[in-house]
Amino acid sequence: MKQTIIQAVINGVAPFLSGEQITQLEVVLIQELSEYEVVKPISMEEQQAKANAELLQAYLSAKKIEGCSEKTISYYQSTIDTLFAAVRKSVCDVTTNDIRNYLSDYQEQRKVSRVTIDNMRRIFSSFFAWLEDEDFIVKSPVRRIHRVRTESLVKEVLTDENMEVLRDSCQEIRDIAMIDLLASTGMRVGELVNLNREDIDFHERQCVVFGKGNKEREVYFNARTKIHLQNYLNSRTDDNPALFVSLSNPHSRLSISGVEVRLRTLGRKVNIAKVHPHKFRRTLATMAIDKGMPIEQVQRLLGHVKIDTTLHYAMVNQNNVKMAHRKYIG
Repeated sequence: MKQTIIQAVINGVAPFLSGEQITQLEVVLIQELSEYEVVKPISMEEQQAKANAELLQAYLSAKKIEGCSEKTISYYQSTIDTLFAAVRKSVCDVTTNDIRNYLSDYQEQRKVSRVTIDNMRRIFSSFFAWLEDEDFIVKSPVRRIHRVRTESLVKEVLTDENMEVLRDSCQEIRDIAMIDLLASTGMRVGELVNLNREDIDFHERQCVVFGKGNKEREVYFNARTKIHLQNYLNSRTDDNPALFVSLSNPHSRLSISGVEVRLRTLGRKVNIAKVHPHKFRRTLATMAIDKGMPIEQVQRLLGHVKIDTTLHYAMVNQNNVKMAHRKYIG
């Protein structure tokens, strides 16, 4: 920066000075500027972007302390950064209309679902509510933006027949053990891949998993799962501590995507659509509620913080609703 300034000065006076004078001027300028740090002033827009970024990082740090996963924090950051890029204002100056217009334009241009728009609204609401709580702004501009009405779609579950067909299609004992563990515990796929052999208590038919926010909970499996898990572990020749590993050398721990791809492949093989880990979780919740398990216990089993989430996962059998109506009402 200093050399740029010196060169600019010399270029400006060069037509009026001799070569010797120019050389002397350069020496003086270098000497005089040596004691100073020359910094180019940043524009108002750059200052604003820097301030926004600092507030966002402070918010993300707070969410991390609360126990949010890296994946969630990354999603929050990208969503809010996209808002900043579109609105181009200081967060203190963002209005309700700015956010409404942004959400409307985003949906129009990208053709995303109302569920996606409501997820974005919830993230903005959390961010600006935090700014309000921390006294960076007087009032959150998202307060007047109401929840987006979304379609109530009936999500499919796996039937008993589906489960048996899937099990029969497994040629690897690892796959049937994995299917049974997902189906009987309702654990998340991220919890499954993090399990080690030593985490399994075969005597009590249970194991401890670490869910979202690194929260610990016990899950339970049935006798069939116990037998298949023991057969799978006894068949292994590797020394990897992971509960589930790849079939080929070097028998590395299975990843989330590895489990998803394997289940999808098994489903396609027997013409069962959309077989994925979360479907086993939803199936367990639905089956448990259908058979009369109290919703609070299902909530505990699945590791949900809010009971509304449990109700969202579970789909009550309509025949049971009909029978309950006859029993209690008519």
